[in-house]
Amino acid sequence: MNSIDLIRMGFGNLLRRKTRTFLTVLGVIIGTAAIVTMLSLGFGMQYSFQQQIARMGSMTVIEVYPSYDGGYYGMTGSRGRGSTGSTTLDDKAIAQFSQLEGVQAVSPEIETYLRIVSGRYIADMPVKGINPEVMAEFVPEISEGRLLQKGDGANLVFGSQTVYYFYDGKARDPWRYMMYQEGAEPKVNVLKDKLTLTFDFSYGMRRAPGESGTSKPPRLYKVKGVGILQQGLNESDYSAYMNIEELKKIIQDNARNQNGNDSASRQMLEEQLKYQRVKVKVKDIKYVQSVQDAIKEMGFQTHSLNDILESMQEQSRTIQLILGGIGAISLLVAALGITNTMIMSIYERTREIGIMKVIGAALKDIKRLFLFEAGMIGFLGGLLGIGISYLLSFLLNSLSSNAGYYIGMGGEVKISVIPLWLIFAAVGLSTLVGLVSGYYPARRAMKLSALEAIKTE
Repeated sequence: MNSIDLIRMGFGNLLRRKTRTFLTVLGVIIGTAAIVTMLSLGFGMQYSFQQQIARMGSMTVIEVYPSYDGGYYGMTGSRGRGSTGSTTLDDKAIAQFSQLEGVQAVSPEIETYLRIVSGRYIADMPVKGINPEVMAEFVPEISEGRLLQKGDGANLVFGSQTVYYFYDGKARDPWRYMMYQEGAEPKVNVLKDKLTLTFDFSYGMRRAPGESGTSKPPRLYKVKGVGILQQGLNESDYSAYMNIEELKKIIQDNARNQNGNDSASRQMLEEQLKYQRVKVKVKDIKYVQSVQDAIKEMGFQTHSLNDILESMQEQSRTIQLILGGIGAISLLVAALGITNTMIMSIYERTREIGIMKVIGAALKDIKRLFLFEAGMIGFLGGLLGIGISYLLSFLLNSLSSNAGYYIGMGGEVKISVIPLWLIFAAVGLSTLVGLVSGYYPARRAMKLSALEAIKTE
């Protein structure tokens, strides 16, 4: 029996018992749709995690912190096995980080809280010192103006939200105006208006009669806003940036003005000028783990968004396994349905099988016929199940389209994602399930006695 005749006979047998074939295929459809939809929910969760992490910052940036005995800030540290005691972030450590394989850029960072004044408007915000030459590697893209450049003096780049920090310090009740109101325009144009920076947090405020300020006149530093960053959904939104060398000078000058030059003051200044952290950017995400491990071996604390993503992905894999198991139960039930259908077909076609043997049909042809019918049931059920899965996925994503606004995803959240490989895997699995389910009935059909089969009414 050639293949064409076998295919024609197989389809004829399936169509001859339309109701039973339909119900058996329906079982495979339900099983395939269940397992694909369940897995798509897990993939959707993983996709949402990736989107959220990507909006928080770069996956290739590693933050490095000093370690102390007992961990960082009293917490358990993740230092290297050979490290003991405390470690300090300094220029020597930065040079070591730069030599590591895969490292693209390194920038130390210091931070201090300052007041920025423009006319009657004031704003308090963290100002971070950063290396202008590599700033573009560690902050979001610029929205207006430009980033810091080499040789920049007292210039500032503002985070997306800091422009809304300004409020009227002379108002009778200034605190009520501090909260950002949606749709409100910034009180100050940080790129055009004159700006003054100070460490005195009473400067620019309305004073009660007889109230005096600090014991010494505050140092005032003229600064210029040169850029505003795009929203990054991370700390960059709520900070301003300055050339790290210029920020060091301002801190030193203010310390001398306020505290003098005694040993205690010098020690305090030394602490202020220490690098609070160093940011390390690698060339590709594949280098993140190896660079982190190398830095930990030096005795430092590390943190990256990749750590968070791995933890989230581990959770999603566990959920996928559970959901996939639930869907697999439905497919198992469908497999039993195929087996039952093919066994019933043998009983109904006993005489037909006997005649095929008498006229010279090979045993392997009978086996191939039954396997073809069973495999076709699985294949058709898989194809239609994929179609149902796509429809369910579309409906789920449509119903959840507004959920992104509530979790900071901008409406782009997907709770169901079906990768391309899952389509082929699902069809292949359903076909395989059909073939495996039809194997026993096929073997049973081969073993039927031709003479006994012909005698069967």
